[in-house]
Amino acid sequence: MNIKALEKIALSIRGLSMDAIQKANSGHPGLPLGAAELGAFLYGAALRHAPEDPAWPDRDRFVLSAGHGSMFLYSLLYLAGYTDMTLEDIKRFRQIGSHAAGHPEYGLVQGIETTTGPLGQGIATAVGMAVAETMMAAWFNTKARTIVDHYTYVLVGDGCLQEGVSAEASSLAGHLELGKLIVFYDANQITIDGSTNLAFTESVAQRYEAYGWQVLQGSMYDFEDLARLTAAAKAETHKPSLIILRSIIGKGAPHKQNTPDAHGAPLGAEEVAAAKAVLGIPGDFYVAPEATEYFTAKQAEWKQTHQSWQAEFQAWSQENPDKRAQWDRFYAGTLTLESLPCFAQGDTLATRSAGNKALIALAAANTNLVGGSADLKGPNAVGIPNAGVYSPTNRGGRYIHFGIREFAMAAISNGISLHGGLRAFCATFMVFSDYLRPALRLSALMKQPVIYVLTHDSIFVGEDGPTHQPIEHLASFRIIPGILTLRPADAEETVEAWAMALERQDGPTILALSRQNLPVFPKEDPDWKNTIRTGAYLVKKGTEQPDVVLIATGSEVSLALEAANQVQKQVRVVSMISRERFEAQPKALQETIIPPGVRVICCEAGVKTGWERWAKPEDICSIDRFGESGPASQVAESLGLTPRTLAHLF
Repeated sequence: MNIKALEKIALSIRGLSMDAIQKANSGHPGLPLGAAELGAFLYGAALRHAPEDPAWPDRDRFVLSAGHGSMFLYSLLYLAGYTDMTLEDIKRFRQIGSHAAGHPEYGLVQGIETTTGPLGQGIATAVGMAVAETMMAAWFNTKARTIVDHYTYVLVGDGCLQEGVSAEASSLAGHLELGKLIVFYDANQITIDGSTNLAFTESVAQRYEAYGWQVLQGSMYDFEDLARLTAAAKAETHKPSLIILRSIIGKGAPHKQNTPDAHGAPLGAEEVAAAKAVLGIPGDFYVAPEATEYFTAKQAEWKQTHQSWQAEFQAWSQENPDKRAQWDRFYAGTLTLESLPCFAQGDTLATRSAGNKALIALAAANTNLVGGSADLKGPNAVGIPNAGVYSPTNRGGRYIHFGIREFAMAAISNGISLHGGLRAFCATFMVFSDYLRPALRLSALMKQPVIYVLTHDSIFVGEDGPTHQPIEHLASFRIIPGILTLRPADAEETVEAWAMALERQDGPTILALSRQNLPVFPKEDPDWKNTIRTGAYLVKKGTEQPDVVLIATGSEVSLALEAANQVQKQVRVVSMISRERFEAQPKALQETIIPPGVRVICCEAGVKTGWERWAKPEDICSIDRFGESGPASQVAESLGLTPRTLAHLF
């Protein structure tokens, strides 16, 4: 280990970070200055990666969970030779069009493994990456060849470990014995408001030991100590490791280090000048020649490591052609939509039950479809017989018991998806999506095709009452950019909804499924399985120019059909499985389903928000209050959600 060169890398991180933040007049200098040695060690000595091939499947992953310290990562990507990150990007830190954005964002530049910024989600997402590594290793490594063997490294701060999602995910990581997850804790004991003693005085070490982690402690500024601690973490194969590093926020800034002033604001021109004098930095945006020379040599070493893996991979491919074909399918992201269940008109079952039949068929055809539920496998109907339960003794299992940890479940699913090769789903009651919403938002921001199975989707939950009856949730999903919300109306639509979810590669999909049984109804559109992919189709066509177009979603489509049969008018019934997808269609297509000038009535068991685009407020049958406890039919009657009350609108 070339300590002198690593010291120059740390110096370069400090110089680049101070100058970029000062020029932008915005940013967080405390972490990159305080943790520069760790960055130099990780990228200069520890990480097994390939800047010339950032998507190398067997690279080590590094997640900067404390994403506010983004210049730490941007500096290292630039120094290590990731060509997407240029010095010009760094000089334009936090400016429109720069790859050096305010917080690291997945997809903006190669080398960023996940979007961070919301504290705690980085470490939680990294747990998913570590899970995925063990799954892929179990499925593809052979006695003769090892092609999946990498670590997931994380840097967290005090803020990450105060957020509840990190506790959820860390607890599960300990239970799952993810020994190749190594987390470095930048323990500088400073937050924006002041010392962590203001609100955070627990023993983090004891907490993580209770989770089942190995806990190690040392100095942020001793390279030999960092190497020793990392080796000890790797030697412990049954426990994830938390390495607590004593550090100084803003180290090198003589008047602001170890104070909240170094955390979330530029140091100021005078303090930057003083820091450069103390550190021996001769100019602006300084990169030490020794750092450049070191990484130039290191790139040749990384290239050799990468080529050695490629040779091993080719030998493995020749020895295991079936596994190689499966590997290629996994990483291509294409899924097989075969042997899907069929239903007959008049069948009656909940869409959650129909969804389970579809999931079982799809999981049998696509062995990279993995996921689970937050302690609700039965009620959510997401069990996969014969797929096995993922555990420390069965890494090949594909069903994950997440426990009652909705937020961590969604973040871990993001990590599984980001790792590559796997398609993730997770499940809970729709009303409990409130607990996982921040990770759902990141699924959309990162365009990850995670499938969210959200059951018990309306007031028809019944006796569980208003705490369990989602009212505003469908509207809230639809306003998040990039989410596809599908609310199928019967078993046949549910099968197509699962297929639509798997067809999608550029964002998350929500499957909103019923608890109550629903009839499989006749569909007058002979090509409805294709038309439904536009977001809506004709269930009951009526005449070419009907008196009323009745739009409904989910369980309310059956209600709408009953209401239409109670009146003498010509009523066209539309099942709008995805309002946002239909609203994105060309106007001409929309008008084939909803003719212009015809009165429109909308019906959905939720708030009216958004339906105003299609109907006048008085023509929207909605629920704009919280529900109540009682048998489902009585709750519906009380809230005015019956065929009779809907028919009265005509």
